[in-house]
Amino acid sequence: MKAIHCALLFSATLLLGACDSGTSQSPQTTLSAEAPVATTDSPDTIEAQKDYHSFANPDEIRVTHLDLDLEVDFSNRVLSGEVMLQFERSKINASILILDTRDLDIHGVTSMGQPVEYSLGETDPHLGTPLQIKVPKSAQHVTVQYSTSPQASGVQWLTPEQTAGKAHPFLFTQAQAIHARSFIPLQDSPQVRVTYNARIHTPEELRAVMSAANDPEAEKSGVYEFTMPQPIPSYLIALAVGDLEFKAMGERTGVYAEKEILDAAAKEFEDTKAMLIATEEKFGAYSWDRYDLLILPPSFPFGGMENPRLSFITPTVIAGDKSLVSLIAHELAHSWSGNTVTNATWRDLWLNEGFTTYLTYRIMEMIYGEEREQMEFVLGMESLKADIEALPEEDEILAIDLRGRDPDEVFSDIPYEKGALFVRELEQKVGREAFDDFLMQYFKDFAFESITTNQFVSYLDQTLLKDHADKLSRERIHHWIFEPGIPQGAPEAESDAFVKIDKAREQWLQGEIQASDISTGNWNTHQWLYFLNNMPDKLTEAQMAELDSAFSLTQAGNNEIAHSWLLMAVNNQYQPAYERLYDYLTRIGRNKLVKPLYQALSKTPEGKAFAKKAFEEAKPGYHPLTIKANEDFVN
Repeated sequence: MKAIHCALLFSATLLLGACDSGTSQSPQTTLSAEAPVATTDSPDTIEAQKDYHSFANPDEIRVTHLDLDLEVDFSNRVLSGEVMLQFERSKINASILILDTRDLDIHGVTSMGQPVEYSLGETDPHLGTPLQIKVPKSAQHVTVQYSTSPQASGVQWLTPEQTAGKAHPFLFTQAQAIHARSFIPLQDSPQVRVTYNARIHTPEELRAVMSAANDPEAEKSGVYEFTMPQPIPSYLIALAVGDLEFKAMGERTGVYAEKEILDAAAKEFEDTKAMLIATEEKFGAYSWDRYDLLILPPSFPFGGMENPRLSFITPTVIAGDKSLVSLIAHELAHSWSGNTVTNATWRDLWLNEGFTTYLTYRIMEMIYGEEREQMEFVLGMESLKADIEALPEEDEILAIDLRGRDPDEVFSDIPYEKGALFVRELEQKVGREAFDDFLMQYFKDFAFESITTNQFVSYLDQTLLKDHADKLSRERIHHWIFEPGIPQGAPEAESDAFVKIDKAREQWLQGEIQASDISTGNWNTHQWLYFLNNMPDKLTEAQMAELDSAFSLTQAGNNEIAHSWLLMAVNNQYQPAYERLYDYLTRIGRNKLVKPLYQALSKTPEGKAFAKKAFEEAKPGYHPLTIKANEDFVN
């Protein structure tokens, strides 16, 4: 046990009341004997260490390692095979292992070569179905034979027509938040960390890659073997199969992609090596050997996913000018905050995303300079304020209460930007040098562990609050984490580079100049976004046409700029942009880009009809998460 953990045990010892039993069928109680129990910072009905989104019982039997052997069947859209789960008994006489599943066909369970009893429990609409296995007294592992459903929530199967090459199918998984259980029966909780090995069988012409040790020089053979020696939470287990090639960007960095976009991706993200080196120098050694990128088809529902060793990346950030590479900085930063130190439950997501977003800003400043970082900070704060205006107060809290809810609902700008703003305030209060020392020690003290918000608050008690009692306030920290909104006096975002943008926009709106008079030749993407995002909600058709004529916005090639313009077009019913809007919605599956458009379209009968038509055409190529996020807008 680390010395700092010993101190934590004495600083957080108030046990709180029982959980709301109506939100989960899980039999588990408080999970880790070594972890601090809930403090008074939590609502008195929440057990801070309890994962309300898992049926698993790691407090009795904890899985520690997986051995996967899976066949990829594109014809039937299933993964089939088996997983051997090694475990340790947390309680000496424990005899029931409970795993999470969702829409899996369980064909049998064995231990030491012999069949063992198992049963499937009642299905919960959010959590799936518990698999209860009676483990023999002397057993240390069980093997589950199973196959996935073609509709598995964490797996997307793409036809050749939906890929860049148009010749071969493509498969990728997306396990966050609780979708690993749809392609592996396991303890699907971020507080259960496992190592894993895998053998994946594919068509011979395709390559498999995983969130594990990949061999860039491996020949396409139809059988691929992987190992992940560091313990990771289940949501970071990831697999992709496609007609993939590799291009190096440095000794430890490279890109996997279809050959049609490989060179463009490698050029766009060539600064990844510099980002990795700069982050190591500031926040400690990179713990995962290689850092590679996998560029997915445009149906990928997120900008990126921080799967260790191999971040999954949307192609929508390949802009040709490196203007959107903060996404790469973000996924890389997760190698420290999120993958090495992980949120223990989805209530604690801000520990992953808030620190990672803060580190993203720091990386962008180190690589591209303070002006770039300031512009991105301004845009981030604008997005956060828009979310705060739109969300109910209970969803503006960092340590959000998600009991009885789908954990996918936690993904807003609150854990990301509000979390980062809180971390930025800590830095400003104690000074950058002292805060960097704190961060480096934090990543060391909790390396390869999953922690709760309450453990983090206790850690602050023993570190920053103890060392800087004259600069930090426990009450203010409580306000940041457990109350809605942004506390008064929070750090402000401003950028000199946007001053001239404000002036030009105002002059045009007042009719003092024409759009064509605005000098935009040296504007970067951030300035364009600031210019468009701060337009009034309503413009005349003539104003929209003038902007479009002057800047060809309807045909903008940058996906972020196009998104902002198309949202303006929907809000102002600017029909000349609707053909591009339709193409945009049916070509891209990234939720950040399509969800606001569907939401805006749904506000009028004509818009909803347009959205429904686009959605129905796009649906076969959308990821299940994109479908779930948008189907209510069109029905």
